[in-house]
Amino acid sequence: MIRLFKHYVPHAVLLLGLLDFILLLGAAEAGWLIRANQIGMTIDHVITRVGPLLSFALAIQTAMIAVGVYGVEALQSVRFAFARLLVAVSLGVIFLSVLYFLMPAMTLWRSNSLYAMGIAMGLLLLVRLLLGSILGGEAFKRRLVVLGAGNRANRIKQLEQKRGAGFLVVGFIAMNDGPPVIPEAINREAIFNLSDFVVRLNASEVILALEERRNAIPMADLLRIKTTGVHVNDLSTFLERETGRVDLASVNPSWLIFSDGFSAGRRLSSMAKRLFDIIASTILLVLTGPVIAIAALLVKLDSKGPAFYRQQRVGLYGQEFWIVKLRTMRQDAEVSGQAVWAEKDDPRITRLGYWLRKLRIDELPQTWTVLKGEMSFVGPRPERRQFVEDLEQHLRYYAERHMVKPGITGWAQINYPYGASIEDARHKLEYDLYYAKNYTPFLDLLILIQTVRVILWPDGAR
Repeated sequence: MIRLFKHYVPHAVLLLGLLDFILLLGAAEAGWLIRANQIGMTIDHVITRVGPLLSFALAIQTAMIAVGVYGVEALQSVRFAFARLLVAVSLGVIFLSVLYFLMPAMTLWRSNSLYAMGIAMGLLLLVRLLLGSILGGEAFKRRLVVLGAGNRANRIKQLEQKRGAGFLVVGFIAMNDGPPVIPEAINREAIFNLSDFVVRLNASEVILALEERRNAIPMADLLRIKTTGVHVNDLSTFLERETGRVDLASVNPSWLIFSDGFSAGRRLSSMAKRLFDIIASTILLVLTGPVIAIAALLVKLDSKGPAFYRQQRVGLYGQEFWIVKLRTMRQDAEVSGQAVWAEKDDPRITRLGYWLRKLRIDELPQTWTVLKGEMSFVGPRPERRQFVEDLEQHLRYYAERHMVKPGITGWAQINYPYGASIEDARHKLEYDLYYAKNYTPFLDLLILIQTVRVILWPDGAR
């Protein structure tokens, strides 16, 4: 994997993305040339139309990222990739059509875009048909040697067997640190020189997954392995990189303290984030104001009670604030006054509320909270005080998620479906900690773009 702005990107995805961008530029140029020849137009040097070509390629590729074209399913299934490509190209062309009225000099003509769209679909699909098996094959998988054969090492084995795993374990080595659970593991005593053994296996990385690390870490072996050019990582760092979350079952306070992340040098990034929140929330409130007003009227007509509801949530540094949303539940949803987890097909949701939640329209009034500075567009979802106090008793490091400002969308929301239990909260906390630990404006942008996928395919919405 390659680390870009503290976020890991698989080599296969990066290579495919670069190839797609080149193909999109080629498709835009081909569409322009076809139309120019049809009308007998003089063809100038390509440098004169760099702006339109770039706008086409950037718009389509951004849409591809948004709808999940570079996800595991799309890389493994051509049929899935074709469906997502069709949606992405359509969304990109719609955006370019709007941009044409605002900045006509920076976009292709609509006739050019039509040709470019067809050519792009053909080229993008062709490259996946030709390279699909290679991108998902062993050529792009890192070769690992795992030191350990217990339950911690078995977690790596289970992760390797999942679809789309980006690594291949070429050897498990039992280090006599506990009872082994991996039968194929080789005992350390059977290997004369561990560093030579790792090199002969052509491994690029060694993962330390010992059950008992006290007096069991083979420092001499690890030093020799490191000096041969092979990367050495512990289990927590490996799982963070491969899963995009901080694994609560393996981390300890010392890892959180000494590992890379939670950087204090975020002042400039925080200022840029706040500036973006102000500008974006102002524009969004102006554009969606009529939608919010109409939805509020429909809520009043659909069921008894106010159109909006206010609820206290826990935000930055554990401070409470009021969140405002369109009401989607009956007025007597919590008669006792106790917080209740939302359920799948929750009977408390009104007929209109079901669709408001599916379309995320009920979230739009929160833009006002973003404008006030109590929330951001991107961050962990704020919870109610009753839930927070309960979860802090059950989950380690839950309070650390409040070290960043809460958001409307977040890393957990785009990677994990809506949760309604302690176990769901644990999984979402792992994603929230990853965001808090590795926050950059790049990660914020990635989350905002991929939120489109959650809106279009709201499998987890409740």
